[in-house]
Amino acid sequence: MHIVLQLIPKKYLIGGTLILLGLSGLLIMSTIVAITGEFEKDSQQSEVTEIEGGGIGVGTANVSPEVMKYQPLLEKYAQKHGLDASYVPIMMALMMQESGGRGNDPMQSSESFCGSVGCISSPELSVDKGVLHFKSVLEKAHYDLKLCLQSYNFGGGFINYVMKNGGKYTPELAISFSQLQYQKVKHTGNYHCVRPEMVPYSACYGDALYVNAVLKYYTGTITADGKPAAPASGGSGGKSGVKVIDAGKTLIGKTRYVFGGGRSQSDINAGRFDCSSFVRWAFEQVGMNVGPMSGVTTDTLKTQGQAINPKDMKPGDVVFFDTYKIDGHVGIYVGNNQFLGCQGKTGVAIASIAKGTYFGERFNGRVKRF
Repeated sequence: MHIVLQLIPKKYLIGGTLILLGLSGLLIMSTIVAITGEFEKDSQQSEVTEIEGGGIGVGTANVSPEVMKYQPLLEKYAQKHGLDASYVPIMMALMMQESGGRGNDPMQSSESFCGSVGCISSPELSVDKGVLHFKSVLEKAHYDLKLCLQSYNFGGGFINYVMKNGGKYTPELAISFSQLQYQKVKHTGNYHCVRPEMVPYSACYGDALYVNAVLKYYTGTITADGKPAAPASGGSGGKSGVKVIDAGKTLIGKTRYVFGGGRSQSDINAGRFDCSSFVRWAFEQVGMNVGPMSGVTTDTLKTQGQAINPKDMKPGDVVFFDTYKIDGHVGIYVGNNQFLGCQGKTGVAIASIAKGTYFGERFNGRVKRF
């Protein structure tokens, strides 16, 4: 090899080396561009998924901590099965009525999955099949949400019954269907009225008042297309938002940040808060319940209220930041690119979300109006 190199003129060796180096550089640059492009593509896709969440929590689920812990799974399987995420709070209310979030089948989806009670022993499988069943019933009900809820309890036969009797859910149709079905099965001795008020009607098949039972755990309205919506009046924007800010400002200089703080009255009295407990406290001062003191987190707060475009933010809107995790920090927008929150070094204070600032670089575009 050494002899061969001696026979090749030096200028050709230098030129060949430069060509090889150039080709190697192009190959490395192409690889970097391809990888960077994939990262950018993933980043853009993640951003779209987060910000255009379909109105997660357009209404408010007023449920126990046991149910609240299933919210990430409900969101996961709503996305998997192509169900608009605005239905997540309704499904949380449904789970509250079915099980209170307890047991291995919190959505009571065994019968819809395998035709018999008790075949599901995994909470995640229960959520998976429960969301799938909810979506199926919703579509068959032509997005009549109340019809969907009642059919989740009665079974698909109720949808057929309603379609033959006006095509829209009414409480009267629920009672009459329960009466008819009870007459068919009461000889088995396996059915009894779950509600004493239904005994005089002999409406003892299923729960004829199931819709109201679920909706008592949900605050919001239902639009003509069957989608949950925020309450028509009130809200944290405008005058109500200013009141929330004024209430929160009373704690400036009087608190310190403690992760997990603010979830007991003794913590509150001592001025120990974290970001989500402070937001909950501020709204409580103006008569708005956005979750239980002991169970509030950034993840529970993001299920509340109406999704707002960041361009339309008003004082009192709730803003989220990706810090140690997605939606890891939360505060209350006060206007002029500032928010009021409980931060690690300052306790309750006003901070900037202008571009180039710490929180400005971490603001993820999620804005909720309570």
